[in-house]
Amino acid sequence: MTTILDATKDELEKEIRPNFRAKQIYQWIYQKYVNSFDEMLNLPKNLRAELSKKYTISPLSLIKEEQSGDGSKKYLFALSDNLTIETVLLPMKLEEFDEKGIRVHHARYTVCVSSQVGCKIGCAFCLTGKSGFVRNLSAGEIVAQVLFLKKMNNIDAERRVNVVYMGMGEPLDNLQNVTKAINIFADLDGLSISPKRQTISTSGLSPQIVKLGKMDMGVLLAISLHAIDDDTRVKLMPINKAYNIKSVIDALKTFPVNMRKRILFEYLIIKNVNDSMHSAKKLLKLLGGIKAKVNLIYFNPHAGSDFQRPDEKDVVAFADFLNSHGLLCTIRQSKGLDISAACGQLKQRKENELA
Repeated sequence: MTTILDATKDELEKEIRPNFRAKQIYQWIYQKYVNSFDEMLNLPKNLRAELSKKYTISPLSLIKEEQSGDGSKKYLFALSDNLTIETVLLPMKLEEFDEKGIRVHHARYTVCVSSQVGCKIGCAFCLTGKSGFVRNLSAGEIVAQVLFLKKMNNIDAERRVNVVYMGMGEPLDNLQNVTKAINIFADLDGLSISPKRQTISTSGLSPQIVKLGKMDMGVLLAISLHAIDDDTRVKLMPINKAYNIKSVIDALKTFPVNMRKRILFEYLIIKNVNDSMHSAKKLLKLLGGIKAKVNLIYFNPHAGSDFQRPDEKDVVAFADFLNSHGLLCTIRQSKGLDISAACGQLKQRKENELA
């Protein structure tokens, strides 16, 4: 059965008469968090019955949840065809209260969503690609991940979250459904998550970067770069054979960037692979002329990996060099190291248990 989360409000308006019912349905699902059409009390009974026959609301069922000591939560979901995906909730800022117990700041969250079951890219450091590519997620299966986590964690409907397409899969390899999800998220009668709160993380599919840029959706872009030369990047990311660093940089120069925003370059630091000062100098030169920000990420070790976590002093020295030479650089603080933090790890552990 199809999930109604696959439909934009415009699509529902064309299908349902009178068309104002589409707005009511959206509000029930995304703002009142109902789990069934029978709960939509301002809809006629015959319409509720029709919707129940044609649609399901959530295409996900929870298999496993893990929570880290730092508050991060990782979820393993089963889809309607029993395939599994992972989603992560990251607390970016905790609630704050004054001395009288009055809340002065709300908690802030980022949700890392999956866009595919498996992945075609086959990055050497990633568990997801080791199981191969199975299929794309529909727009509704992407949207459902955020909706489910908001419900599960009692995040009020009016509280916005940031969405990062950084889970399982390559988002730009599923461009049609990802961009549809962006629009569904942004609907003011739904979750009302502006595109400027949504970030697509890509391994660098140059033609798709250009295509996304022409859409001019206002979404943010993050590039998984991880290396400063093609020889190293090919070893880490085979996709570099098809779309080398130059093609990625050229595509990015066509991408529209908001005056107050930057293109984020994710740089996974791996000990004795790309953590040297030589690499830092080459990266500075490579990104010259681009409105860029570099986010250094500690490699997150997992069973069976040949790579090692870098030394903290080397990561700090790398960041200090870039910042001192005018290239904004931050170090991502690793979250969830005490749970199945690496992308695909929770899925693999569950499969091993069932084997």
